[in-house]
Amino acid sequence: MRVHVVSDVHGRADALARAGEGADALICLGDLILFVDYDDHSQGIFAELFGAERAAEFIALRTAKRFEEARAMSSALWASLEGGPREHIERSVRRQYGEIFAAMPTPAYLTYGNVDLPRYWPEYVREGHRVLDGETVEIGGLRFGFVGGGLRTPYRTPYEIDEEEFARKVEAVGEVDVLCCHIPPAIPELLYDVVARRFERGSEATLEAIRRTQPRYALFGHVHQPLAARTRVGRTECLNVGHFRNRGVPFALEW
Repeated sequence: MRVHVVSDVHGRADALARAGEGADALICLGDLILFVDYDDHSQGIFAELFGAERAAEFIALRTAKRFEEARAMSSALWASLEGGPREHIERSVRRQYGEIFAAMPTPAYLTYGNVDLPRYWPEYVREGHRVLDGETVEIGGLRFGFVGGGLRTPYRTPYEIDEEEFARKVEAVGEVDVLCCHIPPAIPELLYDVVARRFERGSEATLEAIRRTQPRYALFGHVHQPLAARTRVGRTECLNVGHFRNRGVPFALEW
């Protein structure tokens, strides 16, 4: 059995269309849309609306953790457009989701990333796509559990939830062979992004579940350039499957 796993697609419909080649199924751990691109400031919804120069300024403020200034800048830019921000964002998000889900191979098992907007997904998932969040499914004789979204941060991305809600989803998954999350367990070397030079937020509930239930694998994404892409907790291999927008190549899991 061979399953390909991707995370942090961020608009890479071209590579996603090929991601299932040679695999029995695809797993996608979320972050399908691209709002801002920290590597190429000309890409993403923000740059489409306001230009690469403004996107670079916005990214610089967020990187420096000057969040209030970044929000003030963003508010002023949105106010300069005709119509409300929701109208412009919805149009761009719908376009990106249309492209991504059209390219998504089948069969595919998906969960949400912190940058996703789950309310739109039912309009775009196709036959052969199964969305799971706090749920399990059997694939090739192994039990896979899925926990989507991220925890609350100053970045205020769309699908951030409270620790209690996240922990309930982890608990609902229970004992599995493979635990699939968007964000990593709360292990420092898995959370530090060496390019952004900051710690992303990981889940204590996920780490506790890994210690307690010892799945074969814990798979995740979220951290684009991690200090460590893998580590072991007991018998569990904890693996960052990679920043798919940048790499364009899925992680392969075989058994």
